[in-house]
Amino acid sequence: MEKGIKNIFINGAITPAFIADSITKHSTKTEIGGHSLFLGQVRKDEIAGKWVLAIEYTAYEEVALIQMQKIREEIFIKYPLICLHVYQSLGRIETGEICLFVFTSSAHRKPAIEACEEIVERLKAELPIWGKEFFEDGTHQWKENK
Repeated sequence: MEKGIKNIFINGAITPAFIADSITKHSTKTEIGGHSLFLGQVRKDEIAGKWVLAIEYTAYEEVALIQMQKIREEIFIKYPLICLHVYQSLGRIETGEICLFVFTSSAHRKPAIEACEEIVERLKAELPIWGKEFFEDGTHQWKENK
């Protein structure tokens, strides 16, 4: 991995303890007045009469990390953020588990909220990350982002 490029990938689900620890680490940054968090959770969707049990995430990691660095730089130019963190799961994530954690912080709430929303939309549209949905009957299909 290139120097300065942050790794966003975590093998397995993102745990509540990891999220709580991330938030706790920011309590010493007293210039922060607002945080915005987005947690993506695997849904138990019904698709063509079958229920999703899990999604297996894969990525073209090298390209995704370079693209995420570009997004990160553009977001910091556009919004007055103090912190920006993104974590994306790889591997099999069961329904009910967290697979995406986006965390932005700023002096005021509005930039944190707007930046968080833009990051989530851009990740879905611009990063080469794929999900294979596994169904209760043992079949699977590639997930389509809507």
